[in-house]
Amino acid sequence: MTALPANPVRDADLIGESRTDPEAFAALFDRYSRMLYRYVSQRLGPEVAEDLVGETFLIAFARRDRYDAAYPDARPWLFGIVTKLVSRHRRTEAARYRALLRSPADDVVDSPADRVAAGVTARSARPALARALAALPARDRDVLLLFAWGDLSYEEVARALDIPIGTVRSRLNRARKKVRAALGNTDPMHEEA
Repeated sequence: MTALPANPVRDADLIGESRTDPEAFAALFDRYSRMLYRYVSQRLGPEVAEDLVGETFLIAFARRDRYDAAYPDARPWLFGIVTKLVSRHRRTEAARYRALLRSPADDVVDSPADRVAAGVTARSARPALARALAALPARDRDVLLLFAWGDLSYEEVARALDIPIGTVRSRLNRARKKVRAALGNTDPMHEEA
């Protein structure tokens, strides 16, 4: 999991400040919109990612009075909102996995620097991975992808989906086993490019 850059003002404080100064909420967009965009793009494609990220921040802004300031980091809250929006697009997500099965090249939405920095590709395992993800129950897939693509911790996934941490662990374990089995008990993230 990557560490977040040190933020001069906690997310919870920005949300609180935005109640009297709505412009303060823009800092949350600046901090997290790219992260959410990457996550949604990987799940549904770039065609709908921008709209869903925008909708996520509109919902978050409208619900900012209900944000629990005991949580200084708003990432799980925002990922929870966007995951609920993604769930409305399940057919789009399934179509994306079918398209991944047919596409020969890896069109990652990240910047060229991110692609170069990644250094590892799972192209050879893409069709099997797409089938495995499509075959997972939506609840298991949400946990797996929030953890793997959203880079959230177990605790953050639990908070994002409003489920107990034990449920996160069991769903993640189940999803990993199914994906691993679908890939012939290999991990595509450790294959050489």
